[in-house]
Amino acid sequence: MSGIAGIIHFDGRPVEPCQVESMTSAMHYRGPDGIHHWRKANVALGQCMLRTTPESEEETQPLANEDESLVLVMDGRVDNWEELRRDLLGKGPVLRTRADAELVLRAYEVWGRDCLSRIDGDFALVIWDARRQQAFCARDRVGNKPFNYHWDGRTLAFASDLHAILQLPWVPEVLNEGMVAEHLAMDWQSRDETLWQGVMRLVPAHFMVVGAKGLKPSQYWTPDLAAKLVHSSDGEYIEHYRALFTDVVRRMSRSNRPLACEVSGGLDSSAIFAVAETLRQQGGLLAPGLEGYTLDFSGDPDADEMDFCRAVGVHLGRTIHEVLPAFMPLAWYQERARLFRELPGYPNVAMHLNILSEARRGGCKVLLGGTGGDDWLGGSPLYYAEALERRRGGELLQFIRRDAQDVGLRTALWWLLRFGVLHVLPHRIKQSLRAMVRSRQGKEMASLPWLSTALKERLNDRRRKADRARPTVVKRIGQQRQLQLLTDGYITLARELIERQDSAAGIEWRQPFWNRRIIEIAFATPEHLRLHATENKWMHRRAMSQVLPQSVVNRSTKADFTMTLIRDWAQMKLLIRDDILPQRPGWLNTPLVSNWIQEEVDLDRFPWSDGMIWMVWALLGADAVATTVEPADGDR
Repeated sequence: MSGIAGIIHFDGRPVEPCQVESMTSAMHYRGPDGIHHWRKANVALGQCMLRTTPESEEETQPLANEDESLVLVMDGRVDNWEELRRDLLGKGPVLRTRADAELVLRAYEVWGRDCLSRIDGDFALVIWDARRQQAFCARDRVGNKPFNYHWDGRTLAFASDLHAILQLPWVPEVLNEGMVAEHLAMDWQSRDETLWQGVMRLVPAHFMVVGAKGLKPSQYWTPDLAAKLVHSSDGEYIEHYRALFTDVVRRMSRSNRPLACEVSGGLDSSAIFAVAETLRQQGGLLAPGLEGYTLDFSGDPDADEMDFCRAVGVHLGRTIHEVLPAFMPLAWYQERARLFRELPGYPNVAMHLNILSEARRGGCKVLLGGTGGDDWLGGSPLYYAEALERRRGGELLQFIRRDAQDVGLRTALWWLLRFGVLHVLPHRIKQSLRAMVRSRQGKEMASLPWLSTALKERLNDRRRKADRARPTVVKRIGQQRQLQLLTDGYITLARELIERQDSAAGIEWRQPFWNRRIIEIAFATPEHLRLHATENKWMHRRAMSQVLPQSVVNRSTKADFTMTLIRDWAQMKLLIRDDILPQRPGWLNTPLVSNWIQEEVDLDRFPWSDGMIWMVWALLGADAVATTVEPADGDR
């Protein structure tokens, strides 16, 4: 983990002294192991280093080749370092170190832009190509590493964190109210914009070539929808998945310090820890040790997972560190928003801050987390549609019989209609049925009554201008939901916020379930392997039954951390009423929101509380961000 920053004037002007240094200084927390710079005339690059692998001990960035015709800055890690090193040595380059950064630089030397197809891992990188007078910028396939940039037609400025870009005098600080509208509506249309006009994000799975004539982003990866796993039995599918998942965890365990794992007691994080511990016992873990950490919510029946977590520890013969959750005051979130010029994240993310502190105190620099398990391992009864689509009557009958035993014949037949027949109807009929459902459900919620007319118009305009390209033709119906996960603006943003929080604590966050290989196997496996009637994540459960206690393998409940969001509700209402509503008449339907605040005492009775609480948190963060560009009261 590290941070990158840079300034390139394509009109030939030299970069002024200390400008790139001000960018890396703004991200100093990303560089506890050193901050270094490279400057030549119109190009200045900076890198903040956190050494997290044995190979990174040999790494110094910015990294140049022998004649400085290529210079690299990278925040990232190469998970197929063994294969990439072997392939490069077969092509002739002399590798001076074992560092991942050199593997990437040499890969660009050998294959040019096509090098990305050969690199598996999490990365955001820029290579200054002096021969072509171009900057080659790239971001990993799913956006695990952040990349922000500003382009004004002459100068490219980029950084891991957007507030580092706002340090530069020529970058205007103009709030992007279109993005404010998306956050307050919980309707994220954009994947490339930020809360600041002109400060953009490179979309995951894209590279960008920037030169004097402009910039051009291009997509370099999308899952192969035609890929199939051909196995003769469910057992073979399970074994294939188990081997792949184990290898993903092994590769992500590479660390020069003890490896930390979050172990909530849920199926996904527990599986990562159990596989890592099994690897450790077998001598296959690529770290000198392994420590598990869990949040102790004892006393809260909705959030308490200690029985499951302790069962994992007993089963593996390991003690898992029990840590009290962090409950940060509202002022902390507002301060973070002003500092980073971005939404501060949510309390159910900040509650992990104490785990980060304990892991760092224990000498760890890398933390494995279980996010993404629900996304890529879970399923739905769309296996009915897949069977109908492929005209497999015997398979369809098997599903009906199996589900009838678990949930009853009536429910099984309803699933056949709801998740089967309706999905294979002609497109025009499906559109008509969806319109009928929408007209009867959620009219008020869909109208976003809390938004001002101005923000509604902005949002509607963004919806109209959103890319309306013809939907990708999927090979099986279940892939439609999976494609939506990859292109969902909020999911990427949420992971960026977690990454920044962990980076600020000196920890590199790694996510095995958001690995490219896990995602590709999800696209390639039939829907019925993910859901068996009421048993979700079926293939994953069966694969993990050898390393987890049955109480966790069979667990169907999930913890509810809503209390982290609503514990300061009374104070939040006062802030909205006294500070935000008077200052943001252009954002909100002030009379309506004011009435809600005055009339509703209990959040359980708040209109659409499940959605509204998220909107309120977005409102608090956006308001704090907006204050960074507003004059003080005495200057108005």
